[in-house]
Amino acid sequence: MYKKYGHLWVQCENCYGLYYKQFFKSQMHICDLCGYHLKMSSSDRIELSIDPGTWDPMDEDMVSIDPIEFHSEEEPYRNRIDSYQRKTGLTEAVQTGIGQLKGIPVAIGVMDFQFMGGSMGSVVGEKMTRLIEYATNRSLPVIIVCASGGARMQEGSLSLMQMAKISSALYNYQSDKKLFYVSILTSPTTGGVTASFGMLGDIIIAEPKAYIAFAGKRVIEQTLNTIVPEGSQASEYLFDKGLFDPIVPRNLLKVVLGELFQLHGFLPLNPS
Repeated sequence: MYKKYGHLWVQCENCYGLYYKQFFKSQMHICDLCGYHLKMSSSDRIELSIDPGTWDPMDEDMVSIDPIEFHSEEEPYRNRIDSYQRKTGLTEAVQTGIGQLKGIPVAIGVMDFQFMGGSMGSVVGEKMTRLIEYATNRSLPVIIVCASGGARMQEGSLSLMQMAKISSALYNYQSDKKLFYVSILTSPTTGGVTASFGMLGDIIIAEPKAYIAFAGKRVIEQTLNTIVPEGSQASEYLFDKGLFDPIVPRNLLKVVLGELFQLHGFLPLNPS
């Protein structure tokens, strides 16, 4: 029955409660019954985080051209990209742009797990780097919302190079220009994103019960032949180990970010 009406309803992954899609978006995809934070599209995050009418996207037309001519017997890489573009309405696994948050101009990048698992290829790396360089030149705070399975294997070592490229741009932004970068870790944040810009924020914020790791549970267990304890890759456990700063529920995030930016000297364009 749920599959038949899946276009109308959303089911919580934690407690299996059902919600009408039309109203679930206004709840920021948070389950009323158990408080679980379900995955959100990048477009929904932008709409709920950025002040209405202030979003100005960057590099929307940038697309991957299959740089290493990846061979797959299942589906050519180029066809796979086209398929995800049609399904999500996005050109790549991240949206970048400039907007206002509580009246404060910010540069923001939002990854989208629905596009090839939010995997980081050459285009994702280039868009992120351009966003950070733009913010550096204009002294804007940067927010990056991470949601990714890591580097994109279909682009080989070129996808791994993006880790160094983005980190280098952030070094100039943070260390040389002394500007302010906030990293937001959502579920899941893994692989090369965790190993680079995901953990380089001046303030690192995680969502409740987010899955955050470098290698996944199955990979660790098969490689090291050891059992990964249940919950050891959840944000609450990692917070206790000091891996990041606060855990902030999604419905409070905009207020927290606004206060953080004002604390660091970034003020609204219109104080009223």
